[in-house]
Amino acid sequence: MELDLEKKLSDIKDPARTMAELAPVFEAYNELTERMSRVHEQLQAEVVRLREELRQKNELLERKSRLAALGEMSAGVAHEIRNPLGGVMLYASLLAKDLEDRPDSLKWVNKISTAVRGLNQIVTDMLTFTNNSSCEKTEINLAGLLAEVTDLAGAHGRAKKVKLVTDCDVDLVVSADLNMMQRILLNLVLNAVDAVAEGGIVTIRGRVSRVTQYAVKIEVIDNGSGISQDVISKIFNPFFTTKDVGTGLGLAIVHRLVECHEGIITACNNKNGKGAKFTVLLP
Repeated sequence: MELDLEKKLSDIKDPARTMAELAPVFEAYNELTERMSRVHEQLQAEVVRLREELRQKNELLERKSRLAALGEMSAGVAHEIRNPLGGVMLYASLLAKDLEDRPDSLKWVNKISTAVRGLNQIVTDMLTFTNNSSCEKTEINLAGLLAEVTDLAGAHGRAKKVKLVTDCDVDLVVSADLNMMQRILLNLVLNAVDAVAEGGIVTIRGRVSRVTQYAVKIEVIDNGSGISQDVISKIFNPFFTTKDVGTGLGLAIVHRLVECHEGIITACNNKNGKGAKFTVLLP
């Protein structure tokens, strides 16, 4: 009995043996500490991601609230304006018939008619912006759609000597409203043509999306001067424009039509510093 007690005491007094027995404990403790540290870092990263996602959702909610209020006001104004415009157009056409034999006077009436048609187009854009029409989705061959849009924008491109290039997988199909998608892409392409100098290039690209929940990615890329940073955050706001002419509703309508498809649209400058890129993601 005394020998066993002495052996136990000698074992305790042997530091090397004691450390050897404790080594697995220390190793397990260090491993647990590292694992907890990694979990903590992952949780912090997830908190940052969720905060950013919440911020974006709040911004989207605020935007939708503002647009809803603006839409109601615009719809009321548009309807109030359209009726008297119709009367002005009617009287101008009657006056034009009376002045057919007086070309000098007729040209002024024609100017009035042209101005009224321009105002009527503004009213139409306002009503389109406020319209809550639903998408009538069908299966669309994206390459064919891009070719049609390129043909429609071709005259404008040739007038500015801008080259239009399509780059799309031949068999890529998107579920979308044909008329809405044509309007979305035509607006983006025409804007891109306006943004580049003579001899510029506008590329319309279609690809399978790598972003979760979205099936198709469409990009309209130009090699113009790009978008200034103070404009990017406002570019889809209604009535905002950097052009001398226009209502500033074109991109706002595009944004609304993309939302009708439960998609998203973004704008940024190209990484090479030349030109801008608009990206549409569709489910």
